[in-house]
Amino acid sequence: MTEHGAQSTHPTIYLTEPMTETEERALRTWLGHQESETGSPTVTFANTDQALSALTRRDDDPMVTPVRVVWLPDITNGHRAQRLRDVLSARDPLHLGSNAQRRVLRSDPARCRVIEGDAASMSELRDRLAERGGGSLPDFIRRQAALALERAERNLLGTQYKVSRFVVEEITDTSRFTAGIKNLASRLNLTVVDVDRRARADLDEMVAAQSRRAIALWDQLGRYFSRAYRLDVDTTRFEELRELNREHSLVFLPSHRSYLDPLVLRPALLANDLPLNHVMGGLNVSFWPIGPISKRSGTVFIRRKFDGDEIYKWTLREYMRFLLNKRFNLEWYIEGGRSRTGKLRPPRYGLLTYLAKAFQSSDASDVYLVPVSLVYDQLYEVSAMAAEAHGAEKRKESIRWLVGYVRAQGQRRGVAHVTVGRPLSLRDSLAQEDDLRRAIQKTGIEVSHRINEVTPITASSLVMLAFLGIEDRALTVPELGFILGPMVDYMTARKLPTAGDVDLTNPQVIRKALFTHLDSGVLKRFDEGNERVYYLGRDQGLVAAFYRNNTIHFLLVRAIAEMVLVSAVDEKFADPLADGWAEAKAIRDLLKFEFFFSDKETFQEELRAELSLIDPAWESDLSKTEHVEHILSEVRPYLAHRVLQPFLEAYEVVADHLLDAPVSEDFDEKTFVAGCLALAQQRRLRQQLASSESISSELFATALQLARNRKLIEVADPEVPERRLAFAREVRTLVRRVREIRALAHVKLDQVKGADSTAQIVGDPGAELDR
Repeated sequence: MTEHGAQSTHPTIYLTEPMTETEERALRTWLGHQESETGSPTVTFANTDQALSALTRRDDDPMVTPVRVVWLPDITNGHRAQRLRDVLSARDPLHLGSNAQRRVLRSDPARCRVIEGDAASMSELRDRLAERGGGSLPDFIRRQAALALERAERNLLGTQYKVSRFVVEEITDTSRFTAGIKNLASRLNLTVVDVDRRARADLDEMVAAQSRRAIALWDQLGRYFSRAYRLDVDTTRFEELRELNREHSLVFLPSHRSYLDPLVLRPALLANDLPLNHVMGGLNVSFWPIGPISKRSGTVFIRRKFDGDEIYKWTLREYMRFLLNKRFNLEWYIEGGRSRTGKLRPPRYGLLTYLAKAFQSSDASDVYLVPVSLVYDQLYEVSAMAAEAHGAEKRKESIRWLVGYVRAQGQRRGVAHVTVGRPLSLRDSLAQEDDLRRAIQKTGIEVSHRINEVTPITASSLVMLAFLGIEDRALTVPELGFILGPMVDYMTARKLPTAGDVDLTNPQVIRKALFTHLDSGVLKRFDEGNERVYYLGRDQGLVAAFYRNNTIHFLLVRAIAEMVLVSAVDEKFADPLADGWAEAKAIRDLLKFEFFFSDKETFQEELRAELSLIDPAWESDLSKTEHVEHILSEVRPYLAHRVLQPFLEAYEVVADHLLDAPVSEDFDEKTFVAGCLALAQQRRLRQQLASSESISSELFATALQLARNRKLIEVADPEVPERRLAFAREVRTLVRRVREIRALAHVKLDQVKGADSTAQIVGDPGAELDR
């Protein structure tokens, strides 16, 4: 602690920290310059508890100014780590060792800086402490000094290094915390001491105790772990985010595809001048050594289940409130877990509920939710997730698992695409409903819609779309072109977003995606006949579907439009418009747990738009079956079988299996799903299912959500058997119709001869593949 200006009304006290000899020499030089500028004598003290206690007893109300010596990073020596041992030996770029400090001071003294934090008078510090509810004044001064220096460092080094310090102390040394503990103790019939102990232990477990050394190490680890990908970031909305972040916390809610997601999003944000997020993660990935490193670089480890623990719930809300008050940014996955199918899962509302309640009790004027789409050309873990969907046990995360996962990233897997959606005001969203629970649900669904609307179509997903919905058939190059040409035309007509503004009409783009799937084994080729053909590899249906499903939401209404046309021909609608809308809404209701639909009015407008794309004059004479048949025959491309068939066939398995299940309030879902897997595998062997994609515990689980909603399970109603039979008939009718569309598509595919001009979209990659 250093004092100068002793003759003035309010002398200035400089608070220093433990330093090396080199740093102390640099600080004394700086103080000498300060003394020469002010003409005041300087007296130096050690920053000890005794010195701080003596400071608090002074009656001349000194101004307290914290100072620190920092070392700027060497920007000329940045490099990307290629070996794990290089990564793990990373040095803290801002706080060098003693030898390095002496070397830098000799060779590059400009990297050594003394920074000042915001000054405060002793009386002001006492008032601040009193507002918080009391505590130790020396400890409070030390914390306030450290926090002021953190802010000064951010001004010098940038927002990348914004870290949270003394979080547990800042939360617990308040009258609010004390009052909350007493209230909980009374409500739960526990002692105040016990509740206080448990709450502090919970905070210690969850709080991200950040350090710059860990942040630097995690950044290098992240680059190493995600080295399989080139990063493609759509920067359209980052200026808006930076502006919002000046006054408000941002909560990033990305889609969840991979364990790599936080390592992909993090550099995308840092490169665009946004600070590190506090990432809410599950305790299942907190194992050594990744857990301790990630916790000290911003990961908040949350228990996966804590429904009955009221102390933990309250503590989590208080921690989130603290982060919002301090304007830290947060991040978690609104789906809860990784998508096993490639499409967005329904939102999980737990953390969103805690956020809403924390916001309502905070001093923040607003919080902005930021939807983020993360899409990969290829993913190593998709095969494992596909196996789990077929019934395999999920492999538990561990150090051994991690080593294998990291090694697998040594193979190039294409591009990781990051796209930010429209930010959503949490204040405005919650204000739309008086019922908080309903408001949170609507907020989660709106975030999911906004993720979907910016999820780009990739060449990788487009190629997989071509190979699905054709059963086990191999494709020639002309056939592949025949399928992809109309798909690209359709996507262009709708102005759908593409990854990195990729031109899907460029043959090289499609070839590259085809090569990627061939290299990974998802696709195979056969050269021994008179024409090269390509086909899905063995048991690769679910893997291929994962990539297709990244963008399936864009094609959903078109697929339903095709189904409505088939039903119009089948049933000869008496009132074509009214009956057609009713049929479309029935399909929408059947799949409401599978996909995110617009509200009913918007859905109807979307359906009209799709029918107009098929035939602008579709409304001219709907009363004639011949006219509807003509419209149906002109559809190109047919999409219903590529989009809906696997889901409908999986639902049919569940509906049929329910017919044999006992009617009871007790329902063993695990046993039932196992039975569905067996039934589906049998049907696949008998060619009664189009592909292995329908053999999925994920799809069976969603079908059971619908069954619960329709009160087909877990009820003892005598009318259940009849309702189950009606459900089975409904699904069977839709399966029959989607297979009719598939048959129409195959008829047209059979007519492709030789090198059709539309095949130019893919060319023949065979020559290049032979190299």
